[in-house]
Amino acid sequence: MNKDCPPEFIELAHRMADAAGDVIQPYFRQKIDIIGKADSSPVTIADRDAEMAMRNLIEVAFPDHGIIGEEHGDVRTDAEYVWVLDPIDGTLSFISGSPTFGTLIALTRNGIPVMGILNQPISNERWVGANGTTTLNSTPISTRECAHLSEATLFAWGAELMEGSHEQQFRNLYGAVKRKRFGYDCYAYGLLSLGFVDIIADCDMKPFDYCALVPIVENAGGKITDWGGNPLTLSNPGYVLATGDIGLHSQAVKILE
Repeated sequence: MNKDCPPEFIELAHRMADAAGDVIQPYFRQKIDIIGKADSSPVTIADRDAEMAMRNLIEVAFPDHGIIGEEHGDVRTDAEYVWVLDPIDGTLSFISGSPTFGTLIALTRNGIPVMGILNQPISNERWVGANGTTTLNSTPISTRECAHLSEATLFAWGAELMEGSHEQQFRNLYGAVKRKRFGYDCYAYGLLSLGFVDIIADCDMKPFDYCALVPIVENAGGKITDWGGNPLTLSNPGYVLATGDIGLHSQAVKILE
């Protein structure tokens, strides 16, 4: 499978990130209504309007492409190219005034992520992973070496990982590393690709939560899979494991199996 991403698709993704950021910025740290979804997760007008701004750009530029969006549903998911959008990954952080959320834009080809953008519109940071390179604000970046879990820094979404059917697996990993930190949403993956975090373990993630992160992590030199070491595609379960050092990844999979 050719995982190259044509430049015209990357150019569109930048315009989408700009458009979403223009919607989101005026709402940050403002008093806005919080809407509860069926799964009890929060959503705001900023989420919905930002996604619609991105979808409109896709429909004009490439109307044959599919779209999977967190807020406005799916269209043409059997297309060769499908965009996967999360306008605000980390809405809870957004409504709490914390700038650790991000807009996630992925492009998949036949179900495989080939391009990803993580855009933080408040700090004006934009990660782009595609065609063998990951950049932060146009500067190439890479992950760092970490040979052993006992020296690693672990980030995870939240303390929810300490309960449920996956509790013992995560506790085993949590106990094997040197440093731990909860929170940060998608921003943690940006830090991993930049060489400041060694390992991330998350669960209950949907395609719009992880598809954009795959090219960002992999093109920076890291590895990102499910907890069993399987590649992440549109059809994967929501267990995500990312490491900056590829050798560290196999150590983590052994603990999580």
